[in-house]
Parts: sequence; structure tokens; C-alpha cells
Amino acid sequence: MNCLSVRKRAELLSLLCEGCSIATITRHTGAHKMTILALLKDAGAVCASYLDRELRGLRIRRVQADEIWSFVYMKEKRVPAPFKGFPGLGDAWLWLAICTDSKLIISHHVGCRGEKSATAFVKDLASRLVDRIQLSTDGHRPYITAVEAAFYSDSVDYAMIAKHAIVSESDGSEVFGYPVFGEPDPYHINTSYIERYNLTVRMTDRRFTRKTNGFSKSIANHKHSIALHIFYYNFVRVHMALGRTPAMAAKLARNPWYYEDIIELIDKKKRDAVKPGFVTPIVRRRSV
Repeated sequence: MNCLSVRKRAELLSLLCEGCSIATITRHTGAHKMTILALLKDAGAVCASYLDRELRGLRIRRVQADEIWSFVYMKEKRVPAPFKGFPGLGDAWLWLAICTDSKLIISHHVGCRGEKSATAFVKDLASRLVDRIQLSTDGHRPYITAVEAAFYSDSVDYAMIAKHAIVSESDGSEVFGYPVFGEPDPYHINTSYIERYNLTVRMTDRRFTRKTNGFSKSIANHKHSIALHIFYYNFVRVHMALGRTPAMAAKLARNPWYYEDIIELIDKKKRDAVKPGFVTPIVRRRSV
């Protein structure tokens, strides 16, 4: 992969971020599958590190959170009994939190759908914020314990969205919000923005497409892909409604990033990893 030019690697990243599978990128560019996976690993690692480091001390007023389902290697119902509960095999839930004003993805977590993952996710979210926020989620019960543990009940305005089926001439559901902690503004109790971002995830990350053979075969690659796509959404992709990237709206960046900037992060990490006094050996290739 080190032999590829910056332009070629940027092209591979752009195809990954636009929802192409590994096999599709191989056919389109001629790059080897292992080369693409190696680039995904490097990009995912630097993107995850950058997001964790820079998304701190955020002054945000309203946040929406939700979880989105995916699976790794095989669906949960097909996992053999001896391997039930084995990390990185079966269901993998992605927990997400979005700022309703800047559309910035503040925090994400990959895990199960239970209380343990909910608590880890909400604690990470709370650690990135400075001011008191209004938080809206769906009616998933583990959120209550997680929010209370992360924010304490007197330091957050938290509301849940409930859906009840109604029987009438036109079948549908009734949606309403109710406060759990604090005094949330009823006008802003909804999960519309995070649910719209869930659609973006399914459209731009092939691993989340329903009924696909492009699903993740390893939890590590799954997490790398998620980190790359969240970084792309926050810093590279211009939001149509905002006319700028979410990072620019949140005053975390002055201009949109380019794929070449991600390549520079990767190369910088590799340069920094070289120990002082260590000379990289030159490999001479035979001409064929």
C-alpha cells in the first residue's frame, strides 16, 4: 500500500465513504483486497484517534441519541450455542449521539444493546460536554440508568420518545415525548435528526446495508469503517441544509477536509512511529 500515490489512496477512501463494498472497489480500481483493508485499518485508526481527541469540551445545547443494528460475521440467530456472547460475533449495535444544531456526531460506541453498552456510551457522551444539555432518546429502557449514572438526575434535561400503535381506519402510531429527568422543552423532544443520520449510515456504509453480502467479517474492520464514516460525515462531507460541514458549524474546523488530509494523518502517524536513529531499510525490487 505504501507504493500507492496519495491520489490513488484518496480515491480508495472516497469509494469506501460513498458506500462501495471492498469487492466493488477492487473491480473498479484494480487495487488488491488486502491493500484496501490495510488502508481502511490505517484510516479508521487515525480517524478514531482524532475524533476522540478533538471532540472534547463541546458547548452544545440539545442532543439526540439512538442505536442502530448491524452484525459481524453472522447474524445472532446463526451463532452456534458455544459461541453465544462471544465478542465480535453476531449482533453489533452502534450507539450514536448527534447535536441537533450543528449536526455533529458527538459520540459513538459499538457493543451490545444492553445496559452495559448504554452506560459506556452515555458516559463517553457526558465526558465531551461542558454545559447542561437537553437529551432526547427513544424508549429503550437502559437509557434511564445510563443517563442517571453519567449525568446525575439533576444535571440534565432528559426526555424519551414513546410510540403507541393506534387502531383506526388508517393504521398508524401515535408518538409523544415525556420527561424523565429535569425540565426538557417539549418543543425539542424528538429523535428526527438522529434517525435521519441512521439512514445516512445505511446508505454510505456498505456494512450496514440490509440484506447485503458486504457485512463485516471482523469486529476490528467494523469499528474502523464506523470511525472513518463518522469522520467523513463530520469533517469532509458538506451538509446540504447547513451549507458547510458539521465540524465547521460546531467551530471545530475552518474549512472542509479532503481525503488527502486523512492520508496526511496516516502518513504523519507512521512518521511519528519511527524511532529516532532508526533507518528505514530500502527494499530494491527486481525488474520483471
